Amino acid sequence: MCAPPAPLLRLLLLCSWAGVVLSYPFRTPVELDVTPRITVPIHGLHGCRRFRSSTVNHSALLLQPDSQRLYVGARGAVFALNASDISSGSSLQIEWEASREQKQQCLTKGKDNKTECFNHIRLLQRFNSTHLYMCGTHAFRPLCAYIDEKRFEMSSPEDGKDKCPYGPTTGYTGLIIDQQIYSATQYEFRSFPDIRRNSPSPTLKTEDAPTRWLTEADFVGSALVREGSNSPTGDDDKIYFFFTESAEEQSAAYSSSRVARVARVCKDDRGGHLTLQKRWTSFLKARLICSLPEFNFHFNMLRSVFVLPAATPEDTLFFGIFGPEWKNVKASAVCRFTLSEVREAFQGPYMETQDSGSKWKEYSGKIPDPRPGTCITDSLRARGINVSTSLPDDVLDFVRRHPLMSLQVQPADRRPLLFRRTTDYTQLAVHVTQAVDGQEYHVLYLGTDDGWLHKAVQVEGQLHIIEELQLLDEPEPVSSVLVSTEQMSVYVSSPSGVLQLPLSSCARYSSCYDCVFSRDPHCAWDGDSCVDILPLSNRSTLIQDIQHGNRGCENYHQAVVQKSRSVRVGDDVLLQCELTSNLASPMWSQDGRDLLGYGLSSGVRTGTDGLLIIDAKPDQSGLYTCYGAENDIRVPIISYNITVQEDTPALHNTEPAEDFHVFTLPTPEEATSTERPQNPLPAPRLPKTNLLNPQNMEALYLTLITILGGLCIVLTVVLLYVGFCLRVNNRGKYSLRAASASYPKNKRASKNRKHRSSANMELKTISSHCNGYANGNAKHHNGNIQNGGLLQIVPGEGQTTSNRDSPPPAPPLPPTPNRQSPDCEFGNGLAATLPSMLRRINGNSYVLLRQNDSANTSPNGYSFTDELNKMLEKRKHTQILPRPDESSV
Repeated sequence: MCAPPAPLLRLLLLCSWAGVVLSYPFRTPVELDVTPRITVPIHGLHGCRRFRSSTVNHSALLLQPDSQRLYVGARGAVFALNASDISSGSSLQIEWEASREQKQQCLTKGKDNKTECFNHIRLLQRFNSTHLYMCGTHAFRPLCAYIDEKRFEMSSPEDGKDKCPYGPTTGYTGLIIDQQIYSATQYEFRSFPDIRRNSPSPTLKTEDAPTRWLTEADFVGSALVREGSNSPTGDDDKIYFFFTESAEEQSAAYSSSRVARVARVCKDDRGGHLTLQKRWTSFLKARLICSLPEFNFHFNMLRSVFVLPAATPEDTLFFGIFGPEWKNVKASAVCRFTLSEVREAFQGPYMETQDSGSKWKEYSGKIPDPRPGTCITDSLRARGINVSTSLPDDVLDFVRRHPLMSLQVQPADRRPLLFRRTTDYTQLAVHVTQAVDGQEYHVLYLGTDDGWLHKAVQVEGQLHIIEELQLLDEPEPVSSVLVSTEQMSVYVSSPSGVLQLPLSSCARYSSCYDCVFSRDPHCAWDGDSCVDILPLSNRSTLIQDIQHGNRGCENYHQAVVQKSRSVRVGDDVLLQCELTSNLASPMWSQDGRDLLGYGLSSGVRTGTDGLLIIDAKPDQSGLYTCYGAENDIRVPIISYNITVQEDTPALHNTEPAEDFHVFTLPTPEEATSTERPQNPLPAPRLPKTNLLNPQNMEALYLTLITILGGLCIVLTVVLLYVGFCLRVNNRGKYSLRAASASYPKNKRASKNRKHRSSANMELKTISSHCNGYANGNAKHHNGNIQNGGLLQIVPGEGQTTSNRDSPPPAPPLPPTPNRQSPDCEFGNGLAATLPSMLRRINGNSYVLLRQNDSANTSPNGYSFTDELNKMLEKRKHTQILPRPDESSV
């Protein structure tokens, strides 16, 4: 059996892909991709303050709750800003740039003198009550120094090669805990990634042999969890590190080259006595899962993490930004993990590998006692094991060879909180606030790679994006996000500077419905305006609905702008309706009757920008009202009182009259009159229908899948049959390829010099417009040719032109010795009238475009069929295309 042609294979692949996509369970768009409710451009920001300097790469932010200063680490400088207003001129600065000699040495190492050969501040944290501590790359020779906070002066620098990375873009995280520095990065140029405790002694690091604990790890964050505080077992505090590394385990369900990880070490780990000297004895790591289960799509790249502490360690939450493994795919997901899930993974089974080249699999052997990787507890102290150096060698040897856990850390609700198809989030911060209903809500501030900030609230396991704010004129990635409840501000840094924004801008919402629809926990309606609830102690009279976003404004009198317009009969009238919410849908009514605007005879068309009255008629006069439908509530936005008048001379000389005023809608109790309402009423709820519920939509989806699958099968069978017939019956048929191969080489070369070589042929319809003849009768020296259409086949580029009025000139045609015409001449000896427009068609198919009875006979008396056969026979010997496409048959 002959193999199917390439187009058929592509069709089969397309049908298979479509079937797979359509076979997934039906989900509403809200569950798959979240749209920000409102979009605020940069000129619409309220209360925005900016700090800019001559430096760049403002990446490190530090703000202590009891401090009035915001510390900013940039390239070659550290700033102390007024935390209440960063734009004020009271900022302090410490310049710390690499010397000219150090920059020259950096250049000799092959580094970039525009980005890398500078001193980029990578660590800026508090060391004690009086000093800060910072580390910088210092042109690929890391240095660290103390800062006297009161005087804001820097001490003499010290070596930082074990505390700071060499480059500005190397993944890095660092913590200073009880004056001990814990850091994780790839420290040296050719070294392996490492987690270290640097000072004071004893210094610890991860193991490289015989089992390497970290494989091409890219660190994004770390956090201390005080699990030892009031622990009933006398447990130790733990430090968690978050990173992405090369996959090691063997799994049929999750096949990828990079995976997200969380690692854990004990704060008071001192290493082993003989085994694992100066190495962690408590290092364990597990995989973080963030995926869309119904689509089997996994986000393996961890970009950023935020640890939200709680009153008890068990309530600690980890929020992470994940991205796909493919760099050319722009998408992001936000997943939330609980400390209990992480603990469960570290208490589960271990993984093992036979050698460094094999995949890891679950360990099924005996586990030594005490359990490897645990911290020192009261039960171990009772057995005489007070420090990690007292652990048995078999336990330490097991830790060395089994750093990976088998259980994977699943997110809360087993799915992401948020998924965005077209956004790359870079940084996030989480703020906990109490709403009017007494519940606490998590408010997330997410920075993007193009300079936007998304504010979202977590409601029932999903994120509702309240707003998206444009922070910068030119796209830049957000470097860090910091939330301060004391300052009621959000601080956002980027390469060009730092911005300070209020936690919310409630004044942006002008009505009760708009305030409630936002579902912003910081905002509520007080009867007159949308206010910030954080400074208010009495919240009993405030209107807010975070859970549903549609309750509380039933008795509110919505003010609506009303305009009056007079138009002429036959005019097209556009009634504009601007909706501020991206989640609202426009709906129109005429005198209280809903307008769909989709039927061909309806006379109106509705769109996102308004309603269009087509060919206005006198019976289309009336009151048109635009509603914004959101969260099952219809809110009137604007009304137009339209009067369609008969066409009169006075109307021809004057513009349509238009005036407007603002009126307030009555409550449903006040609108009891049976007369036609002059003012529109807000509908409390949109009608519910069972047609679009998930069950019916899933049945409809399955029906569409069945129909499309049947069509694909039928089309596949037909194409297989056609392909088989074409290959079987190929012999004896006219072949341009065969004709081209038989064409003499010398003639082909001369043709190629005369005409540009091409792989396509040019088809033209012939019209009566030739050499200025537009009357449809072009004269020939042998007689008059009537209107008709013949086919002219011309070797050429076959390119499509968009300018039909003045098409490009046709390529020169070969002369015909027996035919001379002063008017029109064709290379195949066929003269005819030309159509009014020349068209170029890609491909080499022979098509009879148009033909009438009078054109069936050529000027020599031959029939059109005979003349066409002669022309085709001549083309067999004059074909200049060496390899035409398959449509030539």
